[in-house]
Amino acid sequence: MENNKFNKILLICNAVLFLGLVGIYILHFTGNNVSGSKVNAAAKAPVVKEGGLKVAYVNTDTLLAKYQYAKDLETELLAFKNQQEAYGKQQVEKFQKDYQDYLKNGANMTLTQQQAKEEELKKRADKIGSLEQELTAKIMERQMAENTKLLNAIFAYVRDYNEQNQKFDIILRKTFENSPTLYMNEGMDITEEILNGLNEEYKNLKKD
Repeated sequence: MENNKFNKILLICNAVLFLGLVGIYILHFTGNNVSGSKVNAAAKAPVVKEGGLKVAYVNTDTLLAKYQYAKDLETELLAFKNQQEAYGKQQVEKFQKDYQDYLKNGANMTLTQQQAKEEELKKRADKIGSLEQELTAKIMERQMAENTKLLNAIFAYVRDYNEQNQKFDIILRKTFENSPTLYMNEGMDITEEILNGLNEEYKNLKKD
C-alpha cells in the first residue's frame, strides 16, 4: 500500500489545526461567559463616548499572539497532532511490512493459513482506510474543546473587567483581516490591559 493516503491525512490535520486557530480570531467578544476571573483593578483606559455609548476595542490578533494560555494551548495541540500523525504512520508502515512478508512467505503456508492471513490483512487494510477520518475527527474534537476553554477564559475576563472597571457599553474586536470597522481611535484600545490581566490571571492559576 502506498503512502499517498496517509499524506492526505497529514494535509487534513494541518488544515484542521489552521482553521481552528482562524476560528478563534474571527469570534466576537459576545456570548456565554464563565465567572470567577480575577480582574486588573488598575485599569485606566480612557472612556470614549460615541453617540452616548462608552466604546472600547480589543485587538484579538495581539491578544492571541501574546496570551500565554493561548500559546500553551497551541503547543499542546501541535503535540497532540504530531502524536496522531506518528500513530498513523506507524500503522501504515507496520501493515506494509506484514503485507510484504506475506507475499514472500505465503507460499509456505497451508491453504487454511493463507486464507486466515489474507482475511486478517483485509481487515487491517479496511481499518487503515478509515484512519484518515478517525484522526481528523480526534484532532477536530480536541481543537474545539481547547478553543472553547480559551474563549470562555477570555469572555469571562472581559466581562468581569468591564463590570469592575470602565463599564463600557460596547467592547469591539479588531483583527487584521476580519475587523468590522475601517478605523478605530487608538484611545479606545484596551488590549494591553486585557492582555496583562489575562496573563496575570493565568500565571496565578498555574501557581496553584
